[in-house]
Formats: sequence, structure tokens, C-alpha cells
Amino acid sequence: QLQASGGGLVQAGESLRLSCAVSGSIISINDMGWYRQAQGKQRELVAAISRGGRNTYADSVKGRFTISRDNAKNTVYLQMNSLKPEDTAVYYCNAVGVVTLHSVGAYWGQGTLVTVSS
Repeated sequence: QLQASGGGLVQAGESLRLSCAVSGSIISINDMGWYRQAQGKQRELVAAISRGGRNTYADSVKGRFTISRDNAKNTVYLQMNSLKPEDTAVYYCNAVGVVTLHSVGAYWGQGTLVTVSS
């Protein structure tokens, strides 16, 4: 189960930090990431990070957002700086290659709303 937190309402230029923890009897997690879906638009990748720390970012957030993870805590973070109104969306965390004693799978968090006012 993925539990995301940290969303909220901020003004343009401010910062937010999202967190997403994977619970359960986790042995390892391969890739973790954040996606977002704005109203009326398709879900898009924001940032992803491999177990070894390799990062991928959408062009629209490069230089403003930073993804990180704590493998010991099975948690992924998204530090969002210099937020813009166009960053307004529901943000979803994702975990791929989640290995437990009984399964390997991919999971989505429940989504957390980020609203940036101008």
C-alpha cells in the first residue's frame, strides 16, 4: 500500500514537499516515481528514481523539482520549488518492482492535490 502526503494550497513561487511511503513486508522496490494529472488532461510522469538513485524528470519541472528516496524507509519524496500555477494537479506516487515474500508488483498511491495560486 502506498500512502502519499504533503499536498496543499500554495502561492506561485513557494515550495512543497511530497512524501510517499510503501507499507507492507517489502523486500525491495525497483523504480519509484511521481505522476500528476491536471483537470482535463492525461496523467503524466513528473519524476522517477531507480533503486540505485538514477533520476528522470519531465522537462517542465527540471531545475525546480527534486526526487529522492530512502530505501530503508521504502519512501520516495518530491521537493517542489518555485511552484507555478501550471503545476496544479493531483500528484500520484508509483512504485514498480515491489518485491515481497509472495509477489512482485506495481502499485499506485491515492493521490494528493497540489494547488498553486497566481
